Amino acid sequence: MARSQNTPVTREINVVKALIIAVRPKQWAKNFIIYLAFFFTINEQWELANLVLALPLFAKVTAAFVIFSALTGAVYLINDIFDQERDHLHPRKRFRPIASGQLPLSVAWIAAVVLIVAGLILAFILQPGYGVISLAYVVSLVAYSMYLKHIVLVDVFTISGGFVLRAAAGAVVIGVPISPWLFICTGLSALLLALAKRRGELSQAGENAASQRQSLQAYTVPYLDQLIAVVATSSVMAYTLYTFTAENLPANHAMMITIPFVVYAMFRYLFLVHSTGEGENPEDFILGDVPLAVAIVLWLVSTGLVLGFFRG
Repeated sequence: MARSQNTPVTREINVVKALIIAVRPKQWAKNFIIYLAFFFTINEQWELANLVLALPLFAKVTAAFVIFSALTGAVYLINDIFDQERDHLHPRKRFRPIASGQLPLSVAWIAAVVLIVAGLILAFILQPGYGVISLAYVVSLVAYSMYLKHIVLVDVFTISGGFVLRAAAGAVVIGVPISPWLFICTGLSALLLALAKRRGELSQAGENAASQRQSLQAYTVPYLDQLIAVVATSSVMAYTLYTFTAENLPANHAMMITIPFVVYAMFRYLFLVHSTGEGENPEDFILGDVPLAVAIVLWLVSTGLVLGFFRG
């Protein structure tokens, strides 16, 4: 007689697997924004001594990345808990661990609380200012999961704010000034991603939009396209102005050679949003589209070279 596969150990393993999926590790890629401040700071001087001294800072930023990823995972759990009923109506989200019943609500709540408490304690230990930003991130995103996501426009601005907090966290944790350009460029880029996300959700939901997300009933694809056009234009202008007006950049304006990579990446992303009707998960495009990934890598390389060799 065949032995039953549904043993207590098997059930526990399945719950652990479901929990790992529910905290969405792939979406933690958004937290790499935390490294931006370090990237621009370390490129101020490329002497070996400075690079060696930078190792402790890199370790500190990496610790901040891990902590923020834990907090992000907790926020995703809380979001899926509150969205459980609506996710049942979504063609893809209904397969999420909480919506499908693979992850019990009790386990999800316990994991979320543990991740938030442990994450915030470690954040304040790492750097008090970083702890404050981490707390602000958790409060704003939990508020988003519970209520703000249902308010038109406030929802996309809250998402954008989460990215700005990530960028600010990276600067605070290594003790460098937060550039206004960091806020402007990160905020506009994140707002573009948020609007594209809503467009993708609306395109996929169709007539079921209102039942899947309350705010979707107030949006239309043409309206979102208008907003995306405005924000995309503003993003390009902001980055362009940054390349030749920001402090601590090369006096010969060499940073402007990075503009084409930024513009191409934005155009490529918008092309994917319109051609596929997707956009709910920006990380799928960034990690899965080769031309977009290449453009991002070329921007990083060109920026590093410009800051390393021309900034004096």
